Amino acid sequence: MLADRLEQWALAYIAEGELKGELKGELKGEMLALQRLLSKRFGAIPADITRLIANASLDDIERWFDRAIDAQQLADIFKDD
Repeated sequence: MLADRLEQWALAYIAEGELKGELKGELKGEMLALQRLLSKRFGAIPADITRLIANASLDDIERWFDRAIDAQQLADIFKDD
């Protein structure tokens, strides 16, 4: 009854926290991968670009990573953002 309901809520809360942790970890990994790619291709990354990446969504980071593969210059990656 109530105890069962509380247990269900607790399990749902734990599962939600684990999912958020996984997403946060994935985001951090993608950020680091993008920064590594940028520094390999273009040298030191300017602080404003580092801040932009740190505050970006996973979708933004994935889009920038794809652009970074073929970009001729750093500005080409972030031109629409």
